[in-house]
Amino acid sequence: MTPSIAIVHVHNPHWRGIRLWIPLFLLWIPLLLLAPFILLAVVVACLVGRVNPWSAISTFWALLCALPGTDVHVSSQQNLVLVRIL
Repeated sequence: MTPSIAIVHVHNPHWRGIRLWIPLFLLWIPLLLLAPFILLAVVVACLVGRVNPWSAISTFWALLCALPGTDVHVSSQQNLVLVRIL
């Protein structure tokens, strides 16, 4: 299953934090239009780097499908950023 929504929450004690819901499924529309060029670039990069293109594409797809459920917490001093991919 590919990720569909990312939630980004920025928290700072001096001002009200913001929470953004980013619909990732909308990124698929331009990605489908650019797919032939992206595929060509991946194949050329794989040939230059002597990597099997099918292996590279399947690894990228496996990584993309493993993203749902990812939580990233980053804090520095008083700031806190949370990223959750659903």
